Amino acid sequence: MADVGSPSAERRGPERTAAQRNGETGLLIDDQSMNPALSRLNFRDLGGLPTGGGGCVRSGVLFRCEGPGSFDEAHHAELAALGIRSVADLRSEGERTAEPHYWIVEGCRVLALDMNTDLRARRAEQWAALRTNPTADCAFAAMVHNYRLMPSAFLPHLSVMVDALLAGETPMLVHCTAGKDRTGVVVALFLEYLNVPRDAIMADYLQSEIVRQNILASGQVEARLFKSFGFVPPSEMVAVLTGVEPDFLDVAFGAVVAGWGGVTGYFEAAGIDSVRGRELKRRLTDF
Repeated sequence: MADVGSPSAERRGPERTAAQRNGETGLLIDDQSMNPALSRLNFRDLGGLPTGGGGCVRSGVLFRCEGPGSFDEAHHAELAALGIRSVADLRSEGERTAEPHYWIVEGCRVLALDMNTDLRARRAEQWAALRTNPTADCAFAAMVHNYRLMPSAFLPHLSVMVDALLAGETPMLVHCTAGKDRTGVVVALFLEYLNVPRDAIMADYLQSEIVRQNILASGQVEARLFKSFGFVPPSEMVAVLTGVEPDFLDVAFGAVVAGWGGVTGYFEAAGIDSVRGRELKRRLTDF
């Protein structure tokens, strides 16, 4: 995964109106009017997404975002106003040390759920390959490899996150560094478990294209990428590493099917039995 760091105050996302819906998915986007600073980041409330049986994900319970390295005082104030009670931090220890949570207030618990699938964190063969063969194809292969690993990397942490949700430690904020890859997979798995249609899950995932847009708009592409990778990749490679692709998320879902038979088996493997599963769905959805 390539959670490339990006600027905060200079970000400019695509124009969005309050209560804008994404066509047939029923995706509700009202963060811009409620949280004008956060809405310019890769931030959103997952509430309003449709679930099977005519329900929807409950608003104000589960939020997703990029990491604290993108936050300024305006973002801190909006997060405080949301009353966040727990943070599912999917970053590596090194990432957390480099960009800590300065905004955390008393009563908010940070869950260190290190997935260790970021290319920089792993220092894997794919990382070396990117340096020696900086092409779009190589970047695509590295992203596919990482997305395939993400479900198994998160599995040991799944019950910790579910326990916090069942204990009422909400609203919860889920994030990594860019909020698009690790966060994208974890959020997608929860949405699938809540019976959100796949097209709505994909539409939410693809909203993280704002990361690439903000990096390009910042005028700091070269500096940011050099900081992340130690070299400046060519533009076609940058497009792959900073963007989101349906194929990437499909690979993660495929890994869940191959390894656990589907998302229900995946949650069961983490110790989330039918009783806990029903309670989780009750807390996270409205009918």
